[in-house]
Amino acid sequence: MDTNTHWENIYKTKTANELSWYRPHLETSLSWIESAAPLRTAAIIDVGAGESTLIDDLLLRGYINITILDISETALAVTKQRLGELYKNVQWICGDVINAPLRFNTYDVWHDRAVFHFLTTDEQRKAYVGVVEKVVKPGGHVIVSTFGPEGPIRCSGLPTMRYDADQLHQEFGSRFRLIESLKEMHHTPLGTDQQFLYCLFRFVQS
Repeated sequence: MDTNTHWENIYKTKTANELSWYRPHLETSLSWIESAAPLRTAAIIDVGAGESTLIDDLLLRGYINITILDISETALAVTKQRLGELYKNVQWICGDVINAPLRFNTYDVWHDRAVFHFLTTDEQRKAYVGVVEKVVKPGGHVIVSTFGPEGPIRCSGLPTMRYDADQLHQEFGSRFRLIESLKEMHHTPLGTDQQFLYCLFRFVQS
Protein backbone atom coordinates (compact mmCIF):
# COMPACT_ATOMS: atom_id res chain seq x y z
CA MET A 1 0.00 0.00 0.00
CA ASP A 2 1.44 3.41 -0.93
CA THR A 3 1.65 6.28 1.53
CA ASN A 4 -1.25 8.22 0.07
CA THR A 5 -3.60 5.23 0.22
CA HIS A 6 -2.50 4.42 3.76
CA TRP A 7 -3.39 7.87 5.10
CA GLU A 8 -6.60 8.09 3.10
CA ASN A 9 -7.70 4.86 4.75
CA ILE A 10 -6.81 6.23 8.19
CA TYR A 11 -8.85 9.40 7.75
CA LYS A 12 -11.77 7.67 6.05
CA THR A 13 -12.20 5.14 8.85
CA LYS A 14 -11.51 7.26 11.96
CA THR A 15 -12.77 10.54 13.32
CA ALA A 16 -10.30 13.11 14.62
CA ASN A 17 -10.70 12.15 18.28
CA GLU A 18 -9.99 8.51 17.44
CA LEU A 19 -6.50 9.36 16.16
CA SER A 20 -3.71 8.84 18.67
CA TRP A 21 -2.01 12.18 17.99
CA TYR A 22 -5.18 14.27 18.33
CA ARG A 23 -5.26 17.15 20.82
CA PRO A 24 -8.13 19.64 21.12
CA HIS A 25 -5.56 22.46 20.90
CA LEU A 26 -1.83 22.43 20.13
CA GLU A 27 -0.89 24.81 22.92
CA THR A 28 2.89 24.54 22.56
CA SER A 29 2.80 25.00 18.80
CA LEU A 30 0.50 27.98 19.06
CA SER A 31 2.63 29.66 21.73
CA TRP A 32 5.83 29.19 19.73
CA ILE A 33 4.24 30.44 16.50
CA GLU A 34 2.99 33.60 18.22
CA SER A 35 6.44 34.16 19.70
CA ALA A 36 8.30 33.52 16.43
CA ALA A 37 5.86 35.45 14.22
CA PRO A 38 3.98 38.14 16.13
CA LEU A 39 2.91 39.89 12.91
CA ARG A 40 -0.42 38.51 11.77
CA THR A 41 0.68 38.84 8.14
CA ALA A 42 3.45 36.24 8.63
CA ALA A 43 3.39 33.39 6.12
CA ILE A 44 2.82 30.14 8.02
CA ILE A 45 2.65 26.60 6.67
CA ASP A 46 1.31 23.69 8.70
CA VAL A 47 2.74 20.50 7.23
CA GLY A 48 0.83 17.27 7.72
CA ALA A 49 -1.98 19.26 9.30
CA GLY A 50 -4.54 16.49 8.93
CA GLU A 51 -7.61 17.46 10.95
CA SER A 52 -5.66 19.52 13.49
CA THR A 53 -7.37 22.52 15.09
CA LEU A 54 -4.21 24.61 14.91
CA ILE A 55 -5.62 26.34 11.84
CA ASP A 56 -8.78 27.29 13.78
CA ASP A 57 -6.72 28.81 16.58
CA LEU A 58 -4.44 30.72 14.19
CA LEU A 59 -7.41 32.21 12.35
CA LEU A 60 -9.04 33.11 15.66
CA ARG A 61 -5.89 35.05 16.56
CA GLY A 62 -5.98 37.00 13.32
CA TYR A 63 -3.34 35.30 11.15
CA ILE A 64 -4.20 35.88 7.51
CA ASN A 65 -1.49 34.12 5.48
CA ILE A 66 -1.74 30.41 6.28
CA THR A 67 -1.06 27.37 4.11
CA ILE A 68 -2.28 23.89 5.03
CA LEU A 69 -0.51 20.88 3.54
CA ASP A 70 -1.55 17.26 3.92
CA ILE A 71 -1.31 14.08 1.88
CA SER A 72 -4.95 13.15 2.57
CA GLU A 73 -7.76 14.78 0.60
CA THR A 74 -10.20 13.38 3.15
CA ALA A 75 -8.46 15.12 6.05
CA LEU A 76 -8.41 18.43 4.20
CA ALA A 77 -12.09 18.11 3.29
CA VAL A 78 -13.02 17.51 6.94
CA THR A 79 -11.03 20.55 8.06
CA LYS A 80 -12.56 22.78 5.39
CA GLN A 81 -16.05 21.70 6.41
CA ARG A 82 -15.27 22.42 10.05
CA LEU A 83 -14.03 25.92 9.21
CA GLY A 84 -17.09 26.82 7.16
CA GLU A 85 -16.64 29.99 5.12
CA LEU A 86 -13.33 30.67 6.85
CA TYR A 87 -11.71 27.96 4.70
CA LYS A 88 -11.61 30.52 1.87
CA ASN A 89 -9.03 32.50 3.85
CA VAL A 90 -6.54 29.62 3.76
CA GLN A 91 -4.32 28.17 1.03
CA TRP A 92 -4.75 24.40 0.67
CA ILE A 93 -2.25 21.94 -0.80
CA CYS A 94 -2.85 18.21 -1.04
CA GLY A 95 0.36 16.24 -1.49
CA ASP A 96 3.43 14.61 -0.01
CA VAL A 97 5.60 17.24 1.68
CA ILE A 98 8.68 16.02 -0.20
CA ASN A 99 7.06 16.51 -3.61
CA ALA A 100 4.47 19.21 -2.98
CA PRO A 101 4.46 22.32 -5.21
CA LEU A 102 5.78 24.81 -2.67
CA ARG A 103 7.13 28.20 -3.66
CA PHE A 104 10.75 29.18 -3.05
CA ASN A 105 11.60 31.47 -0.12
CA THR A 106 7.98 31.90 0.98
CA TYR A 107 7.36 31.01 4.62
CA ASP A 108 8.17 32.77 7.87
CA VAL A 109 7.14 29.75 9.93
CA TRP A 110 7.21 26.06 9.05
CA HIS A 111 5.22 23.88 11.47
CA ASP A 112 5.25 20.08 11.57
CA ARG A 113 3.75 18.02 14.34
CA ALA A 114 4.11 14.29 13.72
CA VAL A 115 5.30 14.07 10.10
CA PHE A 116 9.08 13.97 10.39
CA HIS A 117 9.12 10.93 12.68
CA PHE A 118 7.48 8.86 9.91
CA LEU A 119 10.52 9.44 7.65
CA THR A 120 12.54 6.34 8.38
CA THR A 121 15.24 6.54 5.69
CA ASP A 122 18.14 8.95 5.29
CA GLU A 123 16.94 9.72 1.76
CA GLN A 124 13.49 10.80 2.95
CA ARG A 125 14.86 12.97 5.74
CA LYS A 126 17.41 14.70 3.51
CA ALA A 127 14.73 15.40 0.93
CA TYR A 128 12.46 16.88 3.63
CA VAL A 129 15.21 19.14 4.98
CA GLY A 130 16.01 20.20 1.41
CA VAL A 131 12.41 21.33 0.95
CA VAL A 132 12.53 23.32 4.20
CA GLU A 133 15.75 25.04 3.11
CA LYS A 134 14.16 26.07 -0.19
CA VAL A 135 10.82 27.39 1.02
CA VAL A 136 11.53 28.97 4.43
CA LYS A 137 12.80 32.54 4.34
CA PRO A 138 16.27 33.21 5.79
CA GLY A 139 15.65 34.22 9.38
CA GLY A 140 12.39 32.27 9.43
CA HIS A 141 11.49 29.71 12.04
CA VAL A 142 10.94 25.96 11.88
CA ILE A 143 8.89 24.12 14.49
CA VAL A 144 9.17 20.35 14.36
CA SER A 145 7.57 17.94 16.81
CA THR A 146 8.44 14.25 16.73
CA PHE A 147 8.25 11.34 19.11
CA GLY A 148 10.76 11.78 21.91
CA PRO A 149 13.31 9.20 23.10
CA GLU A 150 10.62 7.38 25.08
CA GLY A 151 7.93 7.70 22.41
CA PRO A 152 6.40 4.77 20.51
CA ILE A 153 8.28 2.95 17.77
CA ARG A 154 5.13 2.52 15.68
CA CYS A 155 2.09 4.69 15.01
CA SER A 156 -0.95 4.13 12.79
CA GLY A 157 0.55 0.86 11.57
CA LEU A 158 3.84 2.46 10.48
CA PRO A 159 7.35 2.44 11.99
CA THR A 160 8.55 5.72 13.47
CA MET A 161 11.78 7.38 14.51
CA ARG A 162 12.46 8.82 17.98
CA TYR A 163 14.67 11.81 18.76
CA ASP A 164 16.18 13.91 21.47
CA ALA A 165 16.91 17.57 20.68
CA ASP A 166 20.55 17.02 19.67
CA GLN A 167 19.61 14.18 17.33
CA LEU A 168 16.87 16.17 15.65
CA HIS A 169 19.16 19.18 15.29
CA GLN A 170 21.75 16.95 13.67
CA GLU A 171 19.20 15.82 11.09
CA PHE A 172 18.57 19.44 10.08
CA GLY A 173 22.16 20.66 10.19
CA SER A 174 24.10 23.81 10.92
CA ARG A 175 21.86 26.12 8.87
CA PHE A 176 19.23 25.62 11.56
CA ARG A 177 19.95 27.23 14.95
CA LEU A 178 18.25 25.42 17.80
CA ILE A 179 16.48 28.06 19.89
CA GLU A 180 14.36 26.00 22.22
CA SER A 181 13.31 22.43 22.85
CA LEU A 182 11.02 20.63 25.24
CA LYS A 183 9.52 17.22 25.85
CA GLU A 184 5.78 16.96 26.27
CA MET A 185 3.70 13.99 27.39
CA HIS A 186 0.68 13.66 25.13
CA HIS A 187 -2.31 11.83 26.58
CA THR A 188 -3.99 10.18 23.60
CA PRO A 189 -7.75 9.82 23.07
CA LEU A 190 -7.13 6.08 23.47
CA GLY A 191 -5.97 6.58 27.05
CA THR A 192 -2.26 6.00 26.52
CA ASP A 193 0.66 8.40 26.85
CA GLN A 194 3.12 9.37 24.11
CA GLN A 195 6.27 11.40 24.63
CA PHE A 196 6.72 14.16 22.06
CA LEU A 197 9.78 16.31 21.46
CA TYR A 198 9.32 19.89 20.26
CA CYS A 199 12.17 21.84 18.68
CA LEU A 200 12.16 25.45 17.54
CA PHE A 201 14.83 26.30 14.96
CA ARG A 202 15.81 29.54 13.25
CA PHE A 203 16.87 29.11 9.63
CA VAL A 204 20.02 31.07 8.75
CA GLN A 205 21.96 31.63 5.53
CA SER A 206 25.12 29.85 6.67
